Amino acid sequence: MMFMVDVRRVKLPGVGVLHTFVTEDGGKVGVITHRSGNSDLITFADAEDTEHARKVSLRLDEDEAHTLAELLGGTRITESLSGLDQIPGLSIDWFHVDYDDHIAGQPLGNMTARGLPGVTVVAVVRGDTANPAPDEDFKVFPGDTLVTAGAPEKVAKAFQFYRTGEFKAKAPADSVSAPPGS
Repeated sequence: MMFMVDVRRVKLPGVGVLHTFVTEDGGKVGVITHRSGNSDLITFADAEDTEHARKVSLRLDEDEAHTLAELLGGTRITESLSGLDQIPGLSIDWFHVDYDDHIAGQPLGNMTARGLPGVTVVAVVRGDTANPAPDEDFKVFPGDTLVTAGAPEKVAKAFQFYRTGEFKAKAPADSVSAPPGS
């Protein structure tokens, strides 16, 4: 009889994606694919199975993960899945709020009203809870993670604002300083 493997996929905000499955003999296997390209291969047993309860974790870089997949006769499924998340011109990134960040303790606000259209906070993750499509008056606290979407350069400017309260603005090209003493 053939055993059907049920693979579960869970997004880990700020980390990457976790894929897990249970083997026919009850073992649990997981792979955490980090946004950096590294992968963690993990195996573990149920907590109540204390006699055989062991956890093994092995960090693999991208080449090592591909080599292991090839040795196991697999395909590069992770590349295909991560390719689905990549859309040209769109960056979806996570900003972890620290105590010294400008946005800490402040309402989220509206980036368009602040002069940066085209950037959206699609969710605020607080602990184990996601707050999708937060309103402008949603108060941001240290420890929160802002899931932000927009053009890569605009997301970078938004992150600069969240850190400092300012955008890194370039001086307009048509502005000319008056010579000293005029």
